[in-house]
Amino acid sequence: MKKHWWSESVVYQVYWRSFYDSNGDGYGDLQGVIEKLDYIKALGVDVIWLNPFYVSPDKDNGYDIADYYGIMPKAGTMEDFLKLMKETKKRDLKVIMDLVVNHTSDEHPWFLESKASKDNPKRDWYIWHDGKDGNPPNNWRSYFCPSAWEYDEKTEQYYFHSFAVEQPDLNWENKEVREEIYKMMHYWLQKGISGFRLDAIALLAKPAGYPNAKNPEDIRYLTNNPGVHEFLQEMNEKVFAHYDALTVGEVAFVSPEEGLLYVDESRNELDTLFHFEVCDEMPKWDLKRFKAIQKRWYEGLWGKGWNSQFLNNHDHTRLVTRYGNDKEYRVASAKLFATMLHTLPGIPYIYQGEELGMTGVKFPSIMDYNDIAMINKYQELTEKGMEPSVALANLQPLSRDNSRTPMHWDTTVNGGFTTGKPWINMNPNYKEINVANELENLDSIFYYYQQLIAWRKKLPVFVYGDYKQIVEEEESIYAYIRTYKGEKLVFVGNFSEKKVQIQSNECLNLSYDHLVMSNYSLEDKPQAVNMEPYEARLYLMKK
Repeated sequence: MKKHWWSESVVYQVYWRSFYDSNGDGYGDLQGVIEKLDYIKALGVDVIWLNPFYVSPDKDNGYDIADYYGIMPKAGTMEDFLKLMKETKKRDLKVIMDLVVNHTSDEHPWFLESKASKDNPKRDWYIWHDGKDGNPPNNWRSYFCPSAWEYDEKTEQYYFHSFAVEQPDLNWENKEVREEIYKMMHYWLQKGISGFRLDAIALLAKPAGYPNAKNPEDIRYLTNNPGVHEFLQEMNEKVFAHYDALTVGEVAFVSPEEGLLYVDESRNELDTLFHFEVCDEMPKWDLKRFKAIQKRWYEGLWGKGWNSQFLNNHDHTRLVTRYGNDKEYRVASAKLFATMLHTLPGIPYIYQGEELGMTGVKFPSIMDYNDIAMINKYQELTEKGMEPSVALANLQPLSRDNSRTPMHWDTTVNGGFTTGKPWINMNPNYKEINVANELENLDSIFYYYQQLIAWRKKLPVFVYGDYKQIVEEEESIYAYIRTYKGEKLVFVGNFSEKKVQIQSNECLNLSYDHLVMSNYSLEDKPQAVNMEPYEARLYLMKK
């Protein structure tokens, strides 16, 4: 594969509204990001991914865009953005923006025109269909609602929305729509950003004829339809090919074979992708399944296109709560998963607070949640007769708000996030888990991440090494070897709460002298690998 600046990068995701509030209104903002750039730089990352800050009514936390060229007042001003670009450049940091082009807000001027009348010039910029026998055009459901269609009384047709009612889908078959999107992409790239994370990009093409689904609950029919790759190849030709930028596609419901179509270097579409075989389809930690997923994606993409590695983000519960142990082994499990993520093939992504071992939350009432997907599902379940307490308990573990609570900076009120009332409640454990405490403790999760990133920058084997799983017979052990130009990197991790002694010959010859990182302090030099609960070891040797 070709080498790019982003191949060797580590990306830090900033969910700005929960990062740092500079003006006391309860929302994080772009100025707050600027004020914390030295912290981000100290971690050692190269790229900042910013969630959407365009003008938006904020029904879905900015993923419902009403003006692609304006900045949401909560986030700041264009002057703030330009200052952010200047300050990141000073620190040799790059910025990629989250961009939503599958849909807009229902308050976007394009949609307001589209719904004005059937003969409006922008009517075909969105997807409108007649109903059938007084019902929606088909039986599809959306990600957030029981139906993907919303009736408009004025024009007596339904419009299509893959997500919330307030997020109508654009009609990508319309060339005018595509050209307007490309123009907008140029605008931001020319302002100095270094790429895009493309939200829901696999949804651009819709199934021909909009037929009823055999199983409407399985919404895979919304994604990866014929035509999507032609749209992306055109997007690349019209926009991306003119810049040295990173493009990351959010691509759900894909196999490695399908994923390769998006990122194969020879196809000129996207640089890398997020697939969701883990975060969407593996509710709890399943090591056997995880090993199989990593093996298939390595075999499917290696040498042809780039993968991404992440276990949490703004849409998924924090990893120590969901996949690790956020109680007695919080620190150990956070470090274990970090060691794995930064040594697997692909670009590592860190979600703000992950480097502190921040945990998920369980608010006592649905009124405490802001997640539109959760709120809509709660309403749907209770309307079908489920007890409210049961519905809440079912939805709490995977609520998107688990990872959206504000960043913990110190032990002061609201964790130093804001002097006002936070837009969403704080996680009560901010006095124990916060940046100030982490920076005072040289054995902290933060410094462990910092060390991992430094090793990755120093040794090409982290980035370009091939990948081979070993010790596959061990149920709680994940181990693999990566080799590149005479360097050999070995990861061994115990993903259980029990001590494990590995008897495999593949690990018996690992020498303490070659151990470069571990999340435990080792006093002896055992020949057999005796692994503590959630222990991680990283060995480096010549091949």
